[in-house]
Amino acid sequence: MKSITIQGTKRESVGKKSTKALRDAELVPCVVYGGGEPLNFSAEEKAFKGLVYTPEAHTVSIEVDGQTIPAVLQDIQFHPITDKIIHADFYRLSDDKPVIMEVPVRITGRSKGVVAGGVLRQSFRKLKVKAIPANLPDEVVVDVTPLKIGNKLYVGSIKTEGYSFMHPDNAVVVAVKMSRNAMKGGAAAQDDDEDEEVATEEGAAPEAAEASAE
Repeated sequence: MKSITIQGTKRESVGKKSTKALRDAELVPCVVYGGGEPLNFSAEEKAFKGLVYTPEAHTVSIEVDGQTIPAVLQDIQFHPITDKIIHADFYRLSDDKPVIMEVPVRITGRSKGVVAGGVLRQSFRKLKVKAIPANLPDEVVVDVTPLKIGNKLYVGSIKTEGYSFMHPDNAVVVAVKMSRNAMKGGAAAQDDDEDEEVATEEGAAPEAAEASAE
């Protein structure tokens, strides 16, 4: 996994006044947890650009007072009005200790259901994974080519190497549903029998009902 370097300065005082002074100077108060006592430091807000404002997942190398600390971002807070970063929490990485972080989901292929006129619905843009640092994936690749109308792809069906998901196996990552246009067309053709379900070779009637309710 790619790493972003953030250069920081150790904070000697962590009171409200010093925190406000940091933010006024466009610096972000930060804390690194794990591996002993928490480390309080500050960093320029622009240092977070490649970490926060990107769909990619990264680990972090925090450089403070001559030491380099490998870490992952655990939590980040934004100002409710200005959207400026006002605080960040990191967790120190250890080679032999698993860590949890979110990684993006990348869809590949074109599903058979979409080719047939269906609509692909993606429930997760990111998935939480657990692994030792060396096994953290850059992304989770999902091939949707086999999915037909009415099919769903579950977390439990995704192959993993060296990591596990922090989601139940029955969590739906993507689903192919019948499009609204297709349902309207089917309704027009069935106006003599309003109770007849819209059906396909995959038995997509339940999925059509879900899409209609959304």
